[in-house]
Formats: sequence, structure tokens, C-alpha cells
Amino acid sequence: MIDYLVRYYDRLLAALLEHLEIVLLAMLFSVVLAALLTLLCQFSERLSKLLVHLLSVVYSVPSLAMLALMIPLTGLGTVTAVIVLVIYNQYLLLRNILAGLDGVDRGVTEAAMGMGMTRLQLLWQIKLPLAKKAVVAGLRIALVSTVSIATIAASINAGGLGAILFDGLRTMNTAKILWGSLLSAALALGADRLLALAERKSA
Repeated sequence: MIDYLVRYYDRLLAALLEHLEIVLLAMLFSVVLAALLTLLCQFSERLSKLLVHLLSVVYSVPSLAMLALMIPLTGLGTVTAVIVLVIYNQYLLLRNILAGLDGVDRGVTEAAMGMGMTRLQLLWQIKLPLAKKAVVAGLRIALVSTVSIATIAASINAGGLGAILFDGLRTMNTAKILWGSLLSAALALGADRLLALAERKSA
């Protein structure tokens, strides 16, 4: 195992960087889309419930099946992987953000609206700061999920650490299987710890 690391560290590093690129792109687009959906949900409670329900149905679809369904539309590769990851993340992010916003004391929001705040001002200046814990929790879950599903995305030629893992499974190469698995797990745990640290510092 150590011998494989010494001989092929460049391949492992390239796979790790590919994996990070997929994860970062997916999280960036996921957060932007979740922010837009959150804004829409502030103007309609029915829309909010409908969106969460629809996204929960989509999230229940197995990741391999979702990746396969997207191939005829967007082809093989990173683009399809990022699109699927963004779709999956919407349920995790939106559910937590809305739960956090709904948990804000109604007396606080009524007082803010009584002072003349608009819905957007109320969301940005009052609700989001008070719902910060739930928002960060959603980000943590989405990030770990993204790292994991990005590994599976190697099955559609998206690259990343999953390519090392799947190649190891195909050739019965134990070193590749172990390094692919270990690096994926380490990346997920590291990302979670990083957000946990950021959460504590911002508290």
C-alpha cells in the first residue's frame, strides 16, 4: 500500500484535485440555487412545502440511477456529475434553511415588520443570522454527501477519487481500492471538521 503511494502519488494527487474541483463546483452552484429557492419560498408557504416535498422525492432516487438518467441529456463526464450533485443538494440545503428560518421566534419577526422592514430585509437582517446554526448544519450535510456521491460519479467518467477506487475494483488491485476509499473518507471527514470549526468560530 505504501509502495503504491510512493510510486503513483502523482496519480492520487491528480484524482484528489479532480474530486475537489467537482465538489467545489457542485457546492458553489448548490448554494446559489438554494439561496434563490429560499427567496421564492419566502413569498409563498404553499410553494415552500411543495418544493421540499418534490425535492425529497428526487433525493430518494438512487444516485447511480440519477446519473444514468442524466446521461442522455448532458452526456458523460463532470458536467453531468455536477448537475446531479446540485439537484441532490437542494433537498438537504433547502430543508435545513427553511427549518431554521421557520424556527425564528415569531415575536421577533413581527416586531421587525412593525418597524417597517420588507420581507427581504427581514430575511437578510433578522432571520438568517438567527437561523445560522441550521444553515451551517445543512451545508455540512450537503458537503459530506457531495464528497460521497462525487466518488460514485466516476462511474460516468467524471474522474476524481472514484476513478481510482473503481479501477481497483475492476482489476482487483487492493492498493487502489484502499487509497480510493481512504482518501474519499478523509476528504469527507476533513470537510465536515472544517465547517464545524468555522461554525464554532462564528458562534
